[in-house]
Amino acid sequence: MSSKFVVASCAATFGIFEQEPVERLRAAGCEVRINPYGRPLTPAEIIRHGEGAQVLVLGNDHLDATTISALPELRMVARHGAGFDNIDFAELTTRGIVITNTPGANREETADLTFALILDLARMVTQSVNQLKGGVWNKIPGRSLYGKIIGIIGVGSIGMAVARRAMGFGMDILGNDIVQRDEAARYGLLYTSLNDLLAKSDIVTIHAPLTSATQNLLGARELRHMKDGALLVNTARAGIVREAALEKALLSGKLGGYAVDVYEREPPTLSKFFDLPNVLTTPHIGSATFEANRRMGDMVVDNIIAFKDGNVPLNRVTAVDRVKFS
Repeated sequence: MSSKFVVASCAATFGIFEQEPVERLRAAGCEVRINPYGRPLTPAEIIRHGEGAQVLVLGNDHLDATTISALPELRMVARHGAGFDNIDFAELTTRGIVITNTPGANREETADLTFALILDLARMVTQSVNQLKGGVWNKIPGRSLYGKIIGIIGVGSIGMAVARRAMGFGMDILGNDIVQRDEAARYGLLYTSLNDLLAKSDIVTIHAPLTSATQNLLGARELRHMKDGALLVNTARAGIVREAALEKALLSGKLGGYAVDVYEREPPTLSKFFDLPNVLTTPHIGSATFEANRRMGDMVVDNIIAFKDGNVPLNRVTAVDRVKFS
């Protein structure tokens, strides 16, 4: 085993926005390798990049059992983010590899982006900008948010932050989650069934984790159940919406618009319907602010230094509590 304590960061933004956290690691005696590509790494790249490393910092990279087995010195995986649907959690646990994450670090920023996308779809901002830049003066009629119903699927940390913003816009708020939190009443959020939420909401926004229960949660039947012309926003996980059903709902006019910040693979290969004027695509920028990345970076470093010093990291995630992040 190497005498050095090596931290190999696969996370595309770690070290770009977070020089001070990286310097903290170096000051603590760590050798730090930064992702040179600015994108998630392939399994082969992870193996090369992580050779001899005790710690991997992961963003949206996929870490499977084969890749894990090719990294015999790996002792810790530090997620630069919260979710674990992109890693083989069971394999890491079986091998006794410590796993940490950065819960809540990008909550407000993701909620901000969600509302930016909602406003853009509702007021057709991007369409208007593109038309005017193309020499066309056209006041496209949009829709008001005041008095409308927003449905939040997944009322966790980010979903609750979206509810706070919706309250400020004078919206009625519905929520659906397996856990009902008392805090929701503070923002006027009423819990209801998924079918009721879809049928009543003018805007539906997704903030649920990707699990076996939420995979393809919104398919053809669910989209048909939505209000005609409703808007759908997904800043959670791509696999929650069935893409074939989404395409049909957009092309038929059943959905009034769709905005997405998350994809199965990054960078994605976008289907043709993503070229529709009422479809907005952003390159997974929910946490892409200097403040959020610094916050995540500091949490990652705190976890790594604690582990290096023989202490239990503050944000260690075990098999018992991982479900709330997956």
